[in-house]
This record gives sequence, structure tokens and C-alpha cells, in this order.
Amino acid sequence: MENPDLAGPELARAVLDAALARRREAASRTSKRRTGTGQGSGRRLRGYSGPGPDPRDPQLFGAMLERLVKARGWEKPKAEATVFGRWEKVVGPDIAAHSRPVRLEGGVLTVEAESTAWATQLRMLAATLLRKIAGEVGNNVVTRLNIHGPAAPSWSRGPRRVQGRGPRDTYG
Repeated sequence: MENPDLAGPELARAVLDAALARRREAASRTSKRRTGTGQGSGRRLRGYSGPGPDPRDPQLFGAMLERLVKARGWEKPKAEATVFGRWEKVVGPDIAAHSRPVRLEGGVLTVEAESTAWATQLRMLAATLLRKIAGEVGNNVVTRLNIHGPAAPSWSRGPRRVQGRGPRDTYG
């Protein structure tokens, strides 16, 4: 700084003018290098120009999506979603026709069977189902199966439901 008694807006203006002057000087040096008179070293500026693959090339969508999933740490949620989205492929068409996954929490998959008979069959096949699921979506995604039959009807609502506790003289 040539003038030490500058302060406030004058000082800010002086610093800004000096920075602009340095920028113009640097820009003029690089433009001279680029335009050249044909007598230069013949070297190309660094960049992506030229043959061969580079990151700007078109990419397959699946490959890009897979990289994004790994970068964000979404492998486990993706595997969990695969259990629900591809249930028929994971367990096979026969079992999938008579059951459906309901919930997956903490590695425990809750499966609802079409009937109590199918629920019993699926309980006997639990080890096989766990191996199939692990083979399709990976280990430690589903660690245990909770299999139950269809939900029983609720009698707490309906046209013949009496509000309150009802009459108490049934056994009296």
C-alpha cells in the first residue's frame, strides 16, 4: 500500500482496484499463451480433449445409479426394498401366490400367509426361505421370519355392536 492514511471506503476501493489490476494482468498473460503465433511448444492445454474415455462420456443409467447407491450408503435399504418389490422372484411363484411380506424391522420379516395351513407350511420352510432371501438380497438383511395367518375379523365394530360394556346379566 502506497498511502497508509487511507481508511474505510477509500481503503476498500484501493484494495479492490489492486485486485482488479492483478486479475487483468494475469488474464493478458494467459491469453498471449493461448493465442500464440504458431511458434509455441506445440503442447495442448490440459483437459478432456482427445480420444479415450473420460467422465463426461454418456454412462449407463444402471451403472450410475449403482454408484450413487454405494456413495450414499443405501445398500441395505435397497436390499430391504428388493424383498418387497420382487417377492415372487425371491421366494418363488408358488409361495408368493399364497403369502406376502408385511413388514421388515430390525432384520425380522413379518410374512402374512393366505390361510393358517399355509402359515404352518411356511413355518416349516422358514430355513429354506431365509436361504433364498439371503441368496437374492444378501446376508443379514433378513435374519428371522415371523409368519402368521390371515388377520381375524374384528368384532369391535359393526351394525350389531352395542356401545359400552353391554348387559351384565349374562351369567347371573
